[in-house]
Amino acid sequence: MAESEIRQTIQDKLALIADPHMGISIVEMGLVREIDIDEANKKADITLSPTNPGCMSIANIAMAARLEVEKLDGIDKAEIKVIDHMMADTINEMVNKDE
Repeated sequence: MAESEIRQTIQDKLALIADPHMGISIVEMGLVREIDIDEANKKADITLSPTNPGCMSIANIAMAARLEVEKLDGIDKAEIKVIDHMMADTINEMVNKDE
């Protein structure tokens, strides 16, 4: 699958995740800022930015994004980077922690 197809598949998967307060897709809301693909390592790096720097739902959204993207064929690892949030470092560490 071409990188552009993988990126579109990831975006389609992320579009199924709704903001719990608004009930609108995180893609439609503009929370998904960037999707980078490393085909050789079957890895996706996804950058999310909440609409509010204190939004406490972003941790759940980020975890849902990681879990959904890692279900896709061709992606073994999804790393989520939350930006523009007062607790971004803590959220990123928690969401990307390997079990």
